[in-house]
Amino acid sequence: MFAKAFRVKSNTAIKGSDRRKLRADVTAVFPTLGTDQVSELIPGKEELNIVRLYAHRGDAVTVYVSGGNPILFELEKNLYPTVYTLWSYPDLLPTFTTWPLVLEKLVGGADLMLPGLVVPPAGLPQVQKGDLCAIALVGNRAPVAIGVAAMSTAEMLTSGLKGRGFSVLHTYQDHLWRSGEKSSPPSIAPLTLDPPDPSEEKGSVQANAALQGDMRHLTLEGEEEEFGEVQQRCAEKSLSEAAEDPSVGGLNPDPTDGKTLQDQMDELLERCFLHALKCRLKKADLPLLTSTLLGSHMFSCCPEGRQLDVKKSSYKKLSKFLQHMQQEQIIQVKELSQGVESIVAVDWKHPRKGSILEGGEVRTIVISYAKKHDLVDADNKNLVKLDPILCDCILEKNEQHTVMKLPWDSLLSRCLEKLQPAYQVTFPGQEPIVKKGKICPIDITLAQRASNKKVTVVRNLEAYGLDPYSVAAILQQRCQASTTVTPAPGAKDSLQVQIQGNQVHHLGRLLLDEYQLPRKYIQGLEKAPKPGKKK
Repeated sequence: MFAKAFRVKSNTAIKGSDRRKLRADVTAVFPTLGTDQVSELIPGKEELNIVRLYAHRGDAVTVYVSGGNPILFELEKNLYPTVYTLWSYPDLLPTFTTWPLVLEKLVGGADLMLPGLVVPPAGLPQVQKGDLCAIALVGNRAPVAIGVAAMSTAEMLTSGLKGRGFSVLHTYQDHLWRSGEKSSPPSIAPLTLDPPDPSEEKGSVQANAALQGDMRHLTLEGEEEEFGEVQQRCAEKSLSEAAEDPSVGGLNPDPTDGKTLQDQMDELLERCFLHALKCRLKKADLPLLTSTLLGSHMFSCCPEGRQLDVKKSSYKKLSKFLQHMQQEQIIQVKELSQGVESIVAVDWKHPRKGSILEGGEVRTIVISYAKKHDLVDADNKNLVKLDPILCDCILEKNEQHTVMKLPWDSLLSRCLEKLQPAYQVTFPGQEPIVKKGKICPIDITLAQRASNKKVTVVRNLEAYGLDPYSVAAILQQRCQASTTVTPAPGAKDSLQVQIQGNQVHHLGRLLLDEYQLPRKYIQGLEKAPKPGKKK
């Protein structure tokens, strides 16, 4: 609504009666605010103005301004808070989370689409169609937009998180925000969840084990940055290696990883820095104050559940960290005014390798590259001309001088073949596990022992975050059968669970219904006993 400049009709001081009415309206619309909070938001004696304006589409809007900042606006007799107000009361509205890259689209006037939502471990907030909601970014609970839900939470989940989720009314950095003091969102740590009950394995891995198959590990030599030019998809994907690589993760207090908390903060600082450069900044933003880089960009790139604190890093000060990044020739920092440093240049093509790409993203990158460099054959749109970069990437040596064009399907399949396979497993409340290679399915087999008794054997539980000992304990209780955990033959550092009898049915219910693992990652379920047959 405020993506473009608006026209002010009038600006007057509020009357006493209107002030009391506004306070009563705020109390009615936002019942979670206490009396003291309402008095703080709508002060009794301080200056409060009513600004009547017309949005660029002609909508008549009434804005209430306190202390130089717009705090509320009224549209069609509905009262809405601004981001300035939500920063003081972040829990005023049900809050949904999206990725930092989405903010630019919202500021430009776009609505929030459901594929851009980040589903937290506790699930999405419960709302109904038409409810007013806040929108925050991953890693910071401070809202950056408000909108009206286009459907209920139940309908969102039923749709598979597809379609339009929220009609956005106002955002940080839009013209309504610019009419205030133009401050940046504060850093508000995400809400932490109660730790799971260690006696219940289900509590640690239940539901929504997100398995992303058909991923590729980018190791193409040569012009990787140019080849990878594509607008980044916002569902947990950063083209920057730092934004996804587990080796550059957030703080992990587990001493077994061999890194001190200071080392982990150094890595988190670098991760947020590179993510901000790749996902948030444009050339038009330069020169950029170093303080703005940290406050408006790096904090919002911090992973959910982590807190970026420069003082806890080995650098202690942002200026020292940026000096190091300048020595790495990633940025150039200058003192444009006395005592104030700014980033004046960024090497956007600084080498980066190791990013994780899904199959669909590889397809998007290839298509974008071909169109950008005018490689689609003019006479046959199904063919793509191969420039030197594509030749080096996908052709064999004996094809370099003979193959000049390829069909789209052949080009895409060759690109995928040249990339190393990888997979990612995500569990609620845990960092995503990304590994190279193809994921092995959970393997269920039946074996005959010397006593002529059958046993059920299950392997590869660890790859899906499941503790074999916990699984064995659950099955022992449910099946009323003995269980043992032994090293898996031919597999290093892997265990297998053995359960007496044919217990495939119980095992399947545990894996599919309670842990909600996709069926395609479990093999051997067909070995369950048929109804009426003895186990």
